[in-house]
Amino acid sequence: MTKSTAWLAVCCLAAGCASGTPSTPAIWKVSDADNSIYLLGSFHALKTEDYPLSAVVLAAYADAERLAFEVAPEELQSPELPAKMQQAALLAPGQNLQSLLTETAWQQLQVWSRSNPAFPIASLNRMEPWFVAILVVNTQAKSQGFESGLGVDQHFMNAAKPAAKPSIGLEKASQQIALFDGMPAKAQQQLLQEALDANASDNIRDLEKLRHLWKTGDVAGLQRETVERMRHEYPDLYQSVNADRNRAWLPQVQAMLDDEASDDTLVVVGALHLLGEDGLVQLLRKKGYRVERLK
Repeated sequence: MTKSTAWLAVCCLAAGCASGTPSTPAIWKVSDADNSIYLLGSFHALKTEDYPLSAVVLAAYADAERLAFEVAPEELQSPELPAKMQQAALLAPGQNLQSLLTETAWQQLQVWSRSNPAFPIASLNRMEPWFVAILVVNTQAKSQGFESGLGVDQHFMNAAKPAAKPSIGLEKASQQIALFDGMPAKAQQQLLQEALDANASDNIRDLEKLRHLWKTGDVAGLQRETVERMRHEYPDLYQSVNADRNRAWLPQVQAMLDDEASDDTLVVVGALHLLGEDGLVQLLRKKGYRVERLK
């Protein structure tokens, strides 16, 4: 499994057609004396056949009076967001991507660009490596039928609006952009190199493996292929992308439980953020809340 794919697929990448076999992603119920929240791990890019979701997940959605996402729907779905992300990824005047890459990586990127004419090399040459790495991985995933519009977060954002269920964000879109933009240069270059090294079949095999683990609720397998790999191979990124953000979200999630007037909430965040010792599930359990896996 490529090192970049595991966390990009889960961290970065609508109702679909019923496949007849519901997906059964892991979901937890967290309770105190008077309130409950549900924690559902999202896979941010899925296929139409991944719907419907299990009756347990749908029941949690029906019970929740509001929803919480990593970023509020009005921000995530804003037409200005892609432009803001691209603006943040622009290299400073006088810099170019070619000068930051090895000759091999630059040649690989030229080949990739010719195969994907929507991304001309002249435009890519003005962008930081992290942004181009995401383009490469997501473009390959999309070519195999993975769509961000079919992700679990988008699915429930779309469902909540006509149902008049309020939705909130745990952080701002600008914070997510700054997280990527602030990655060390070496880490950015490594991510792009690995994205280019992995051929399309390798990438899709990795994504399909993660997708299967998610949709079958295989917590141990998903934790092994995401949390444990990322913590071992990218310890600094693991800290900033996962552990630090989980701890920043923790007080907000606790407030949902501690406020007697608060409605029950369905919290939908990337599955990575719920798993392992730094995941929200374990952090809340350590705080003394009742935590149960729903099945």
